[in-house]
Parts: sequence; C-alpha cells; structure tokens
Amino acid sequence: MADQGNGLGSKARPASRRVAQWMRDYVPLPGIPDEYIGQDGTPRPVWSRFFEAFATLTPAEIERRFGTADRHLREAGVSYRAPGESSDRTWPLSHLPLLIDEAEWRQLTAGIVQRAQLLELVLADLYGDGRLVAEGAIPAAAIAGSPEYLRQVSGIKPPGGRYLSLYAADVGRGPDGRWWVLGDRTQAPSGAGYALENRLVLSRAFANLYKAMNVERVAPFFEAFRDALRAGADRDEPRIGLLTPGQFNETYFEHATLARYLGFLLVEGDDLTVSGDRIHIRTVAGLKRLDVLLRRVDSNFLDPLELDSASHLGVPGLIDVLRKGGVVVANMPGSGVMEARALLGFLPSLCRRLLAEDLKMPNIATWWCGQPSAREEVLSRLDDVAIEGAYRRDVPGFPGQSPVLANKLPPAERERLKTAIGERGIDFVGQELVRLSTMPVWDQGRITPRPFVLRIFAAATAQGWTVMPGGFCRIADQADARAVSMGDGARAADVWVVSDRAVPATTLLPAVDNVRIRRIAGWVPSRAADNLFWLGRYLERAEATLRLIRALATAPRDPVKGSSTVLTVERVQRLLLAWGAVSQTVRAQPARVGAEALQSEERFGSALSLVRAAQRTATSLRERLSPDAWQVITEMAERLAQEVEDDDGVIRAAELTLQELASFAGLAQENMNRAAGWRFLEMGRRVERAINTVRFARQFAYEDATGEDLDVLLTLVDCQITYRSRYLVGPLLAPMRDLVVLDPYNPRSVAFQVSALNEHIANLPSLKENGLIERPQRLAVAAQALLTTAEAAGLHTQTLFGLEQDLLNLADAIGQHYFPHGPNASRPEKLTGLA
Repeated sequence: MADQGNGLGSKARPASRRVAQWMRDYVPLPGIPDEYIGQDGTPRPVWSRFFEAFATLTPAEIERRFGTADRHLREAGVSYRAPGESSDRTWPLSHLPLLIDEAEWRQLTAGIVQRAQLLELVLADLYGDGRLVAEGAIPAAAIAGSPEYLRQVSGIKPPGGRYLSLYAADVGRGPDGRWWVLGDRTQAPSGAGYALENRLVLSRAFANLYKAMNVERVAPFFEAFRDALRAGADRDEPRIGLLTPGQFNETYFEHATLARYLGFLLVEGDDLTVSGDRIHIRTVAGLKRLDVLLRRVDSNFLDPLELDSASHLGVPGLIDVLRKGGVVVANMPGSGVMEARALLGFLPSLCRRLLAEDLKMPNIATWWCGQPSAREEVLSRLDDVAIEGAYRRDVPGFPGQSPVLANKLPPAERERLKTAIGERGIDFVGQELVRLSTMPVWDQGRITPRPFVLRIFAAATAQGWTVMPGGFCRIADQADARAVSMGDGARAADVWVVSDRAVPATTLLPAVDNVRIRRIAGWVPSRAADNLFWLGRYLERAEATLRLIRALATAPRDPVKGSSTVLTVERVQRLLLAWGAVSQTVRAQPARVGAEALQSEERFGSALSLVRAAQRTATSLRERLSPDAWQVITEMAERLAQEVEDDDGVIRAAELTLQELASFAGLAQENMNRAAGWRFLEMGRRVERAINTVRFARQFAYEDATGEDLDVLLTLVDCQITYRSRYLVGPLLAPMRDLVVLDPYNPRSVAFQVSALNEHIANLPSLKENGLIERPQRLAVAAQALLTTAEAAGLHTQTLFGLEQDLLNLADAIGQHYFPHGPNASRPEKLTGLA
C-alpha cells in the first residue's frame, strides 16, 4: 500500500491539476482512501475519471445533489431495521459510489462464479451421496454441528435441478490489493434489492456523471434471475412468490422492492397452504397454484411439521411437497449449511478435488477448532487471530461480540475464552486479522476514508452463473474494521462497474414483438386484500375524526352557557370520547380536546393513531402501493406528530391532513388498476364512510335537533353547497336526513356508499358453486333495498341505529368471507378449478 502520509505528492501526476487541487481542498492528510491509490502509488484511472467530473461541481451543487438523494430515500420510504429494533430507520446511503474498473471486475466475476459452482457441488454431495464426508474430505462433525444441516432434506432432489439459485459472497480488499472472501451467503442472500434502490437513487442524483462514467446496468442480472426461476417450473407461465417473514423483518422493504420490480407475488406463510402435492396461495378467488417460491425465510422456519414446530413463518407440509417435486424453492432448504465459518478452511482442498483447480479468489485464512491441530494453532497464537462462532454470528459465551479479539479482553475473560475453545472447539473458528481497504466517504464536506465490505451476487441460469455488475457495499463508521453489518452503524454505497465503452440502456420491460398481450388483473392474496380493506377503513376513520376536530375547533370560542351551541359542542366531544380519540379527563378541559384528538399517541382513536395504523398496514403493502401513495401516508403521519401550539395550529394541521387524505383518494381512484385489490381498498373506505355517516346522522340529526346541530352535520359530511343549492331555507331535519342518508347522487351519503359496495361485491369472484347469493352480497343488497325504499320522515334515531348495526355486520361479513383465518382458511367449499 502506498504511503498515504505524503498526500498525492509527485505520484499523482496522472490526475489533472484540477483534481489534485480538489483533493487537497477536500481530503485531509493523511486521509486518502486506499481505493483511490493503486499498487503502483498512482491514482487509479477509474477514480481519476470520476473526480475529474466531480471536481467541476461547486460545493453548493454537491450539497444540492446529495440533498436530492436524501429526499428521495425519505419520500420513497427506503428503510431497514437493525436487529432487535422495532422501528424503521431511513436507509443510510453514502453519497459517493464504490468504483471498480472493468478489468478488475472480470477477475472478481471469475472468482465468484467458480465459488458458486463449488458450493453447488458440495451441497449436492452433502444431501446426496455423502462421499465428501465418507472419504474424509469434510469432517462429519463440521456438518453435523451446524443447525443449518437439515436431515429432513437429505435425499430430496431439488425441483428445478439446483440447490442454489442465488448466491452471494462478502468480499474485501486486503492491504496487498488482493480481494478476499470474508463469507458466503447461501441461505437467502439479502441486499440485492437495496443494491437496486441504491442505483436508482444515485443515478438520479448524478445522472450526467452516471452516464459519462459508462456504468454497467444491473437490469440484465435481474432479468436473467427472473427468467431462470421461471424456467425451473414445470409449466410455461408459472406463478412465482417471494416468501417474506413479514413487515417486522429487518429487510422487509427489500422484499417488497424485489417483488414489485420482478413482478412476483409477495407472500407470507399464512398466505400459502398445501393442497394435494402442490403449494397454493389463498386468494380472494380461492386457492391458486404456486410454482416457484423465492424464500427470504430461514430454512428451519419453513415447515413447522418437519422442522421448527414453533414457527409461524412457514407452510405446514412444504418439505413433503418438495419430496414430490411439487414446487421449486430458491434457495433449497438446507443450503444455509455452506455459510458456516467452520467450512471455510476446507474449501481450498474441496475446490482442487471437485473442480481440479485452485480457488481464484481465496477466503481469509480460517482454522476450525473442531480439529486438534487447528485448535492448537489457534490457541498458540490467540492474540494474533480473531475468534468467531463456527456456525452463528455471535461467539458462544460472548453474546453480542463478533469477532472477539483476545488481546483486547481482560485477563479473566481471555482465560475464559481459551478454556471454552479447549473444551468445545467445535463451536469456534480462528481467522486471520486482515485490515480492510478504504473507500471515499463524503463526511461533513470532506472526503474521509472508511473500510468497506462488498457483497457480490450471482444467479444460476441455463447458460451458467451470471454475476450482478455491481453489488451491495457496506461501509463501517470506524476508521479500522474487518467486517461490518447494517446493524452496526454502517452506511451503504452504490457500486459502479465502469466500462471504457458506452453501455446500452437496459430495462426489465420485454421487447414489444415477443409479448403475448394479456388483460388479466392477477390474483390478490387474501392477506393483501385484508390489509387493503383495513387501509381504507383506517384512512376513512382518520378523516371522520379530523372533520370532528375541525368542527370543534371552529365553534364559537365563548358561547353562552346552556345555549344550543354549547350543547352541540358537547355532542362533538361525546362522539370523540366514544371513538377513543380523547379521554374523559381531557374532555373536562375543552381547550385540550382538539389537540388530544388530533395527535395523542395514547388514544387509539386519535387522528395520529389512526394514520399510524394506516401506515403500519400500508407497510405490508409496499409492493402494491405507488411511491406517491406511500409518500402521502408518510407525510400525514409526520405532520400529525408535529406539536401544535394553539387552536389555530390544530385547525391548520387538520385541514392540511384532510387535503392529503383527498390526495390519497385521488391517487387510488386515478392510478390503481381496477382489479380486486382496488375494490377491497374502496370497500374499506365505503363501508367505513357509511358507518361514520350514520353515526353523524344519529348524533346530529335526531328528532329534536337544533339548527346548530344540523349545521355541524352539513360540515361533517361536506354538503353545505349541495344543501343550499337545493333548499333556499336553513337546515331542516327531513331534507337533511334525505341528503345525508338516502340520496343516491350524493357521494357522501350512506346510500351512495352502499350502492358502491354492492357494485364491488358483485364484481368479486364467487367462492361457492351452489349458485346461492353469498352473505356479504346478501347483506349489501338488503341494506340497499332498505335505503332505496325508505323515506326521510321515517328515519328515526332507532332506525338509524339499526342501519348502523347492519353496516357493521356487513363489514364483518366481508372479512369473514374473503379473509378467512384458522381452520376455514383453506376454503374447503371450493376445491375445483385450482389454477
């Protein structure tokens, strides 16, 4: 490694004077990143090209573009969770990419492809003939000690023909300039979706620079991966699902991103069931066959019948379906055994044995302490190696520490570690300490060197392994590090593989001349339909609460005690109390009612709580919501969380949030495909609006309602203009009831909502084959008949209460019919026509 203490010095002449001056201004000495300087001591040409263009930007322009990238991450909701955390963090994207030239990338690609081929052969033997263990090439204990070796999978030939469909390796550059493999990812490699998002963000922020650098596109990799999964199925147009643990998983955003980008169904374990020898998805149209499952759930949790019985993430019977060749699972359960550090030391000899060649990219020197000679080697040089867990991230007996450096432990702890290795060496490995190379990071207006780890992805295709030109780069916040993870305060970076030639633009959209035109809407899993239904209900509840808050805040400040105005205000407050928006204690303090109903975090019925509930529900629908729709929901939650100082602030926040709710409704109306998903979102909104409007009518259009009561009702249902254009008199009870409850032309009336519900239900698939009208439709038709034949004069408070109960029963019937849980979830009444 070149001496960094002299800055660019005389060896920087290949770079222009402008770049040299720019580096002096923005790089504190001795702080030049390793990646910038090659082995000959001169700047790498790829970085010189980058900084030549980057140096033309003014500081203000640089900050503006960085701000654009940050704003996109925030608005698009790009997020992750650190292990053990319950809330999302904004994705920490570094503003500068990692650059790799074309020649060096070819070397990396060759090493990754060879390694993927090797691990596939090893897996095939471990779960097949078992010759490697029988002949002593791998110690049996090294395999048997791994919780990822699944005996239940032994002997199963993987449907689709491969154990690994997607492979990833974490690599780092050492002080000698060579790349080393730090670890293999064969279980369910994560990071590809974030790599895609990193590329989208940075290529937009630096569009001209991205194009001028001739950066290799990543779309062909994803296209090849998708086509390979499709080819592995046993029918021409397979249905592919991405199995996720759910929205509380650390990388759920990535799962949704990949599902949306690749066109896969995002499914959870509860969405799937076994019928016959196949896996099926529970949809609102019954059971639909699933052909390929790209899993992001660890192997042990995939089947509670044969693996971890406590798992709620998998599919009972999945392993048996695999035995019968009924579904392709990528990666094959049990493939995670190759991630064990215990096996790293055996890979060089395995490569020579199985491929008749040396490893093109070696892993860092590793000694598995399950062998006496290796254990003695590690104990003899304990202060010179890092101690890692052989099969898991943490070091046994030292929770939360990985790796453990013996020379940094107190004497008592060092002895405890030494004793543990001596007594049960099978659980430990020793690894050579290798300092990672550094890359440039923009930190507070300066270029700072930080260590990094690069994750490179390879996909198995019919033509062999194809490698993503780029990858997922993680940057440590510490100045010296050997390995980093996103849970350890690290940042991520885009990876640009730079070509000397112009790179053609590519896309996942197929060519026009080879596409068979289709107009099918696709199938909606029952869980997704359930979430869409409740998303609509939560947002509508929030709107109703905000309208009550606005009506309360705009009431006269000092009404005469005992006047009708005071009584009307008390009715508004009682309704907020009944809805769980305020507490009884606060209701006694009228000045605080509006603020608590707006943004209380403790009250489940406050506007803030309802919008956050909608946001949580929307989180599980990320693959189905547009970025604009997600942004609107996020902005509402952020706005309502901001402290308000007085009644004017309450009104302002309520009105702006109502405008954003209208924006979301417009996006859903204009941008969502008219498929079952849209219908369930609309049904949630319509049924909740109908219920709330009936409650408003009961509360403010009762038999002895005053003019103030009726005027508030007009405000709550947003019908002032309509009423006054029809009637040249003040608010009267019968016309008000007709307009609010019975008028089929008023988009805010109960009758309008029920009519829309009937239309949506009629357009949903029938789940029974007996020809009888199903319960949701029966209730909806009955409600519409009641509203069609009723007269305003006959709408007494008791009648309105009965109508409210009918609507609540209709909402429950929709949930029970289309979103079944428990023993009814397999829909035994419709077993024919499984697609």
